[in-house]
Amino acid sequence: MAGSFDGFLLSGLLTQDPPPGSLGDAAVHHLAACLQRGEFEAVLRSPFACELLGSRLDAEAFGSEVRGSGDWPAFLRGRVSLLVRTSARLQRADVVGFQTVLVGIAALHAFLQSNVTGPPLPSSAQEVVFPQDTEAEGIRRQCLASLTVEGVPPYELIPNVELFCLAKTILNSSDLADDSLGFRWWRMRVNALHQRLVSEQTTTLRAEIYRDVRALESGVLGGKDGHHSADQRVRLLLEVAAIDTFYGLDASARVNLDRAAKASGFEFAVTGLLGKRTKFQEKDVSQLVVLARSAAADFGDAHQVLPAVKKANGQGVAGRNADRSTSAIGAKPKNLDLNDDTLLESISFSQNSSQSALPTIQENSSLPPALADLDPSNQPPLKPLDSIILLSLANSITNLSPVHGLTREETLPYATRVLEDGSTNWQIYSQALLVRSRIEKYKSRTKERGLLQLQALVDQVIAGTTSSDSSISADAEGASTTSTFLPRASEMETAPVAERLMYIHQLWTPTRWELEIELASRWVDLGGMKTALEIFERLQLWAEVALCWAAADREDKAKAVIRKELFCPPKGGEVDKESVEGDDDETWEERDPPPANAPRLWCIMGDIDRDPVHYERAWDVSGGHYARAQRSLGRHHFSAGDYFKAEEAYIKSLKINRLDHGSWFALGCARLELGHWDDAVEAFSRTVQLNDQDAEGWSNLATALLRREVKLPAQKAQSSEPTRAVEDDEERVAEDEEADDGGAPGVRRERLELERSKRDAFNALKRAAGLKYENWRIWENLLTVSASLHPPAYADVVTAMRRIIELQGPSQGDKCIDADILELLVRHIITTDASGGDGDPYPSKPGLQRLVVELVEKDVIPLITTSPRLWRLAAKLSLWRKKPASALSFTEKAWRAAVAREGWEHGTLAEARWDEVVDATVELVDAYESLGSMETAEGPVAKDWKFKARSAIRGIKGRGREMWEGTK
Repeated sequence: MAGSFDGFLLSGLLTQDPPPGSLGDAAVHHLAACLQRGEFEAVLRSPFACELLGSRLDAEAFGSEVRGSGDWPAFLRGRVSLLVRTSARLQRADVVGFQTVLVGIAALHAFLQSNVTGPPLPSSAQEVVFPQDTEAEGIRRQCLASLTVEGVPPYELIPNVELFCLAKTILNSSDLADDSLGFRWWRMRVNALHQRLVSEQTTTLRAEIYRDVRALESGVLGGKDGHHSADQRVRLLLEVAAIDTFYGLDASARVNLDRAAKASGFEFAVTGLLGKRTKFQEKDVSQLVVLARSAAADFGDAHQVLPAVKKANGQGVAGRNADRSTSAIGAKPKNLDLNDDTLLESISFSQNSSQSALPTIQENSSLPPALADLDPSNQPPLKPLDSIILLSLANSITNLSPVHGLTREETLPYATRVLEDGSTNWQIYSQALLVRSRIEKYKSRTKERGLLQLQALVDQVIAGTTSSDSSISADAEGASTTSTFLPRASEMETAPVAERLMYIHQLWTPTRWELEIELASRWVDLGGMKTALEIFERLQLWAEVALCWAAADREDKAKAVIRKELFCPPKGGEVDKESVEGDDDETWEERDPPPANAPRLWCIMGDIDRDPVHYERAWDVSGGHYARAQRSLGRHHFSAGDYFKAEEAYIKSLKINRLDHGSWFALGCARLELGHWDDAVEAFSRTVQLNDQDAEGWSNLATALLRREVKLPAQKAQSSEPTRAVEDDEERVAEDEEADDGGAPGVRRERLELERSKRDAFNALKRAAGLKYENWRIWENLLTVSASLHPPAYADVVTAMRRIIELQGPSQGDKCIDADILELLVRHIITTDASGGDGDPYPSKPGLQRLVVELVEKDVIPLITTSPRLWRLAAKLSLWRKKPASALSFTEKAWRAAVAREGWEHGTLAEARWDEVVDATVELVDAYESLGSMETAEGPVAKDWKFKARSAIRGIKGRGREMWEGTK
């Protein structure tokens, strides 16, 4: 029986009734059947649930037991423990455990129905789980307090929060905890939802979630292919990918989505096909489109809800949820038209576009055979889980770079493919509309439709989840009805609860208040501050109200809103918000107990006043559990230059939340300023472990590694002049051999450790340069470090120097070229050429010699204007390549550059500059003498080399006679 029940938990719930007798006990089977049909109230009002919840007790006895337990969650834990122990004596522990888990799942789904999907619950949570006449407000506050994690509270006005607290308590009960995969899966789901309910990521919940994720991946994905169905593997991978995306683990999310597509047999590709996007476009151009095909034509799982809905039709408590004809299946939310005077509603692909496909954006050079013959305007329908894969990919891509234009262009086709597919599932179609709305807000021609579509989705959710007794259904004046932007959908135009919840755990659809917050933020971006304030005030999100006023440069109003929440008049009376805007804080008394979001409000007050006292108060109010208070305090001290206090604050913050990427980065920066190199290495190592896409983290890690070696005696001389570390290999080997002969073993180990640190820094800089390809400072650091390695990384030196020239050459000219390192390259290829040059004007074999020659010819020489040294290096390379004419020409240019430099005829630097000009002239005359008479295919290199030599000498002597005649 245990195996059957575990299989039931692992299956996709809300698809079909369990087979008769499959769960053994009749009571368990009845509860499971009600759960499958979406009759959650029937489960919660069942005799077993009433015994578990104590809802048949009278109000006085119930209240007494709750007070005796401390709070309602503790009362629930005690009831679960009592039932399990009692059933164990009667040898019915499995049956009671199964029933308890089903009650927890029913509570979880009822909570999701009332806050995410709709339709409204027939009864409120207080009516279902508490005895009549119970004082529910106090229990509600206990539930909210129990859901506060690491000082971060949930949204204060969550409707029916008692249902989630019930589900959380049951599915995390130590008396029910076992190693079954089904129980772990539901525990992961309830903990993941808990993480979404609190306003910040927490280390505690993340550890609990990923503990179950690892067990499920090992059991469901690591087992034999035939042990778990493809549907189960795909569902799990999609849920894990959603969790990874939430925590910013985008690479891991993409891997899991690829695995889900493979497990489902789903093939898709982003490609370019010819088509028109505008109404007046005459010529077809390439348009991005997603071509996708599911593995088979069987879409039974998309309609498996039908039998359950038919059975539920008109049955008791499920009547409100399921009293719909089967025509409701396939109903879709309102998809608003674009109605633009230029853009088409959808891309019009040319008739022969399928034969004119451009190469895909993916690595494949051609489309898979299953996609090559698809008509982009008439693609086959997708399985629901395959549609979710596309939407999850869109979310993961947007999460990587949410404001990048190319990223948005790549993201939109995923949502478009799902919408044009016309998914039969209500919630999947709603999610596709939401994804498209988020993308369209960035374009002037689509932002209006994006805003209206989001408003329509908000109206849909509010109308679908609001009942007359909802805790936030009324506005500030106490109205009992909810107005909507669009007309309400009729009963026949909406979907039943079973269909809406079928894929809710894979979609991670936002809650109603999250959607409204997103809508208000959209209004803020468009300048609709008044509308945004109305939404935040209706939701009683006073922190967001204060932030809106602060963004509008009305800090006085922002502080008034916060003061009203944190303080009360001396006599404890309440006053309206307007009456406190001009009052002095000293005339008010702090509320006791403080509101749940008091730490956040104190931090916002600190941001407005720039006063660290407020951050310290936030830390005290939270009991030392609100990590953001210490992060804000650390940021304040860092800005003030007090790096010791900043380091201390960030350390306290990380003791609460060790997975906060920004805190590790800031801690590393503070330690760099303090010169604590080893500690900085540790901090930046954790930074890049949490986010390996952080280019600044990789760059600062390299800096810390290099600075750490500067402290050591063996590196002091090198640290004073970094570019002098680029000697040739023979000199390095000689110095090392000498050190090895005379140095102690400890010194040699120390030198090896330093070289290892330098190579680690080199690898970190390579990673940083790959992530921030346009940052010339990172490339400059990479150039210096790669040249100072033992032996130097010559190929990376060439790459870095070429990239610096590309970035800095147009503005800096030849000043961006490191002559020392370029000389190292030229000298290396000359000294390592055993043949002394093959006589070919261009090296015939690929390798470093060819790379250096291309660098000098194509990048360095076109940039040289004022540097004699660079011209001499070009001449040296040409001479090695046996091109005497070019060598002599470059030597002449080096001499002209030296002569053209100001200051050698007069001034404070005249003597040094004069010596440079004399040396350049001597070098030029020597080049004339050695190369001028050399024979080439076109004849002598310079027939008049003697005349040119005499002219150069006479010219310099004439110009220098007035200044230098009679001197040494």
